[in-house]
Amino acid sequence: MVAGATSFYLSVGVHEFPVHYRPTCTPRWLSGGVSGAAAHIASTLHTLGGSIRLCTVVGSDLVGAGIRAELDKNGLLGPGVITSENSSTGVVLVGPDGRRMGYPHLAPVNNVAYPFDVLASQSRGAELLVLTNAKFVRPLVAPAAELGVPIAVDAHLIGDTADPYNVPWLRAAHILFCSDERLPVAPRQWIAEIFDRYPRCAVVGVGMGARGAVVGLRNRRLVTVEAVTPRGVINTTGAGDALFATFLHFWVSTGDPVQALQAAVLNAGWKIGHRTPASVSLSLPELRASPPPPTTVESW
Repeated sequence: MVAGATSFYLSVGVHEFPVHYRPTCTPRWLSGGVSGAAAHIASTLHTLGGSIRLCTVVGSDLVGAGIRAELDKNGLLGPGVITSENSSTGVVLVGPDGRRMGYPHLAPVNNVAYPFDVLASQSRGAELLVLTNAKFVRPLVAPAAELGVPIAVDAHLIGDTADPYNVPWLRAAHILFCSDERLPVAPRQWIAEIFDRYPRCAVVGVGMGARGAVVGLRNRRLVTVEAVTPRGVINTTGAGDALFATFLHFWVSTGDPVQALQAAVLNAGWKIGHRTPASVSLSLPELRASPPPPTTVESW
């Protein structure tokens, strides 16, 4: 079960950062599609063969009609998709080197009171609950932790193990991922601090962009996988979602952190070679047939 935001995003290829003012400017390219953390994670898991239930909020507006059609086409439209007045949208500016600058507009769904009974129903029989840190999910985290199903969380940009907004997710998470962009310490130390502070957590992953990713286990194993970009870098938007989702699929199906992180880095690196990474993904056979990225396994 995946809970969180589903949005329509417009990705715009800009010529440079910073973007300088002009009355009009032709973009290098422009592409749109359905994304948002929950939708991207759910879509990636679904492509890898998972049976996914999506708990999200979609507006009754024109954008929402398009989002619902896309979710339906991808096998993700179900009773967990509830209706609000307006849909979440966003714009991403993408530089020539693939760096992105996002403008998520989540206000239309932030304060929706998502019914816990719907989430609980969609969680029945699940192997894993993926609770993104969308604002409307926050009141659901504590009761979801009582359902007896392991919880996976991606805290995205975080820089404090006691971050006030993210504490409910940090307390509930059995698997925790984040980006290294705002970490105040090296990823290895961050992993150790999370384990010291949150006894429920058993797996901590950190995406490190062009340096790959690292996963620490409570049994003091540390797996580091170097980044690969088989198709080059066009748009790094959603790389963390792809890394997280792919790791979860392989972790649940194999229990092998090395294979899981190798597949995760490979899929994320492949997806960012597309203008709209959320719309594409390697299949399970393609991932299994690909040579693994350079990997280091050590104790810490």
